[in-house]
Amino acid sequence: MLSPHWYVVHELLSLLRSRERRAARAPLDSGARQARDDAAYTLCVLMGERTIAAAVKAAEHYLARSRQAVLPAVAAAPEPAP
Repeated sequence: MLSPHWYVVHELLSLLRSRERRAARAPLDSGARQARDDAAYTLCVLMGERTIAAAVKAAEHYLARSRQAVLPAVAAAPEPAP
């Protein structure tokens, strides 16, 4: 099974949160609501979940696992030669 790159998940989760704040500030703005819904739908599809809450939770868990896998590898990488 293919997994998304952690950076894509991070950016999409950030975008969704930004659009949620925008929609909350302007509840009558249909464009803001549509932008939020589009980001939420994309995150749901990317994470394979049916609800926004489940997709956000899955994305947060995915990012936590990705950080645990990436950080030790970065720390163990040799320094480049001068």
